[in-house]
Amino acid sequence: MSIAITGTGSYIPTLTITNKDFNKHEFLNLDGSTFKHTNEVIIEKFKAITGIEERRYASKEFTTSNLAFFAAEKAIESAQIDKETLDYIIVAHNFGDLVHGQTQGDTLPSLATRVKHQLQIKNPKCVAYDLIFGCPGWLEGMIQANAFIKSGIANKCLVIGAETLSRVVDDYDRDSMIYSDGAGATIIERTDIGGEIIAHESGTYAMDEANYLFFGETYNKNEEDNTYYIKMFGRKIYEFAVTHVPKAMASCLDKSGIEIDEVKKIFIHQANEKMDEAIVKRFYKLYGKEMPEGIMPMSIAKLGNSSVATIPTLFDLIKQGKLENQEVKKGDVVIFASVGAGMNVNAMIYRI
Repeated sequence: MSIAITGTGSYIPTLTITNKDFNKHEFLNLDGSTFKHTNEVIIEKFKAITGIEERRYASKEFTTSNLAFFAAEKAIESAQIDKETLDYIIVAHNFGDLVHGQTQGDTLPSLATRVKHQLQIKNPKCVAYDLIFGCPGWLEGMIQANAFIKSGIANKCLVIGAETLSRVVDDYDRDSMIYSDGAGATIIERTDIGGEIIAHESGTYAMDEANYLFFGETYNKNEEDNTYYIKMFGRKIYEFAVTHVPKAMASCLDKSGIEIDEVKKIFIHQANEKMDEAIVKRFYKLYGKEMPEGIMPMSIAKLGNSSVATIPTLFDLIKQGKLENQEVKKGDVVIFASVGAGMNVNAMIYRI
């Protein structure tokens, strides 16, 4: 018997926003000044760095917990389990439920409770709670669920990452083009049909790094706007990520006893294509090796950065055979890795 992922599911919103949709935006610097470049040049540079061509936004009538519910239904169906046998529902997010047109997050009741309600689970011993851990939240939820099952506290858990970041962006901030909406879910349980969580690693860097991602004012100094939006120090995050994530991945791999050549895929948080590539290259460099071709599946070009939803969504797409030239097979060793607000990093070694 081992602890494994027995079901996956994801929800990809239907509203597609292309880079061209930002052509008429007024992008401003931190101090409110205008850029010297045209939007066409700004957007072209943005695409070259991030790899993002388009992203998905949730329909107006749906909130984060709705997206989480849609992904959860698919994961439960994939695992072929009775939903009433779930011991925990863990929902990772950052901003709660956001009604379209508003940026005030609603977490009362918790999103996990709302998902349980939408699933119509009657069992009171199915405990539902939220997890705030930045973009690595889904993976940290997996680590917690693994601990619950390993200790005997639980047998079966539903772990979800869901977010509607499009509703907390400052339209005057060019970083707003990065963010998107979506949800991914997994069922994790003790099983004898294969699959195994082998090792994991987590860390929080909260000195100078604590506020690399934060809530801040609009860049438009001429507007009387008391609303706060998601903001980041992009260069600092890049430098932090390429320094600390490869080390966390290596520490996790060394702990697992698995040789690096056995790793078939690396499912990394879809934050920025260039950054992710730099992380994986540095990871292999730690072992004196070159990054293998095709080792790092990417969905960011079409889906953008949906924070906690990126890894479980990407994993589900590949499990379903929906990502061209990418597949995983039973027995393959893969690495999950993420970085985000906190600043938090984590990694997991998993045998499919």
